[in-house]
Amino acid sequence: MGFLHRTVVAVVALAALTPAAVMAQAFTVKDVAGREVQFDKPVDRVILGEGRLLYSVAAIEPDPFSKVVGWRNDLMRNDADSYNAYVAKFTKAKDVPFLGNLTDGTLQTETVVNLKPDAMILTIGDKKAADEVKLEEMLGKIGVKVVYVDFREHILKNTEPSLKVLGQLFGKSERAEEVAAYWRKELARVTDTLKAANPKRPNVFMYRAAGLVECCGTFGPDNFGLMTDLAGGHNIGSDFLPGYTGSINAEQVVATNPDVIVVTGANWSQTPNAKNFVNVGPGADASARASREALAALMKEPAFSGSKAVKNNDVHAIWHQFYTSPYQFVAIQRMAKWFHPELFADLDPDATFKDFHAKFLPIAYQPGYWVSLDRGGK
Repeated sequence: MGFLHRTVVAVVALAALTPAAVMAQAFTVKDVAGREVQFDKPVDRVILGEGRLLYSVAAIEPDPFSKVVGWRNDLMRNDADSYNAYVAKFTKAKDVPFLGNLTDGTLQTETVVNLKPDAMILTIGDKKAADEVKLEEMLGKIGVKVVYVDFREHILKNTEPSLKVLGQLFGKSERAEEVAAYWRKELARVTDTLKAANPKRPNVFMYRAAGLVECCGTFGPDNFGLMTDLAGGHNIGSDFLPGYTGSINAEQVVATNPDVIVVTGANWSQTPNAKNFVNVGPGADASARASREALAALMKEPAFSGSKAVKNNDVHAIWHQFYTSPYQFVAIQRMAKWFHPELFADLDPDATFKDFHAKFLPIAYQPGYWVSLDRGGK
């Protein structure tokens, strides 16, 4: 009987490795580039072509570094506070190698090959550069699949599909659906109210990456430009720019005389050439006074100093990295309160983001994601 028992166990184990069993583990991902990417087994090793994809991955996979074997260093460079928080929580993150950037030619394909990934996740903004170097074809020859997601260029169209793609890749599809449902619900708290009330929309100038980008970087009809519209404002940049980002000259800002100015800022202390930036983001609440002073200094620029926004102290700064994460609903809630304070008096975006952290993120919430010249706008 002992021999028979061992034989049965061996047969069962062998059956688990049959083609039918392997096929049962196969799945297909449809990425935001419209490509159907087939995998013959669960994904175990992943490269993040942008480090800030961690914002999304961490909401879906409680141990975000369980499968990440390489990533770009943009999170450390552009959001040192989040990087430090994740490294403190997941010490193995310090040993995950950094990769170069595909768009500036610093990505070494040899490094990618040596890491033996199953998948390389890129943002849709990388696709043109990937096509130019035939990256998909090159990596496909060694069994590495390229998958595109997008939390930046077309936020309404691509955020939910991107979350679901990540859910498939990390084996957390149910969790991804929960995050997407939360995203829809919290966004609707603003959009449904605006649809019912139909208030007059203030003209809003979004000053993109102030202190990092010369005046006057801004946003077109997507990303923070679309967030502005969804929050009940009129995004001035959309009148001039066809894409989601770009610049207009100071004279155009003066001519539009914005009712509200919103600056995007972050802790760019690790970013080369950053100066006079407004530090808003995780943990920046402790330095709110310095951030408010930096914001006031920016408003002395000729483009802004004579505007209605400055005269009325309707000037604010918000975390720049909302523009490349699935947390856009938080920024939309905060801007809605700035644009229509009476209409959204009971909305608390700080509580919303704190709740999102408690439900979905593995690190603690640290307030400080926005600041206003007028302390009443926090």
